[in-house]
Amino acid sequence: MDNWWLNALWSLTPTVLIGLFFWMVLRLILRADRTERRVFQEIEKEERAKAGLPVREDH
Repeated sequence: MDNWWLNALWSLTPTVLIGLFFWMVLRLILRADRTERRVFQEIEKEERAKAGLPVREDH
């Protein structure tokens, strides 16, 4: 019976590790995109203020 549990654990390990890796990569991509959009929005506000244009509020 011990061998069965070890085999089951050994067969699930690669799937779990690849799933965790995929989750981490996706999380990092989404966080980077969110940060990039926020920074771009701040830069756009500053540039519109310098040019004397109204600040866009649709973001």
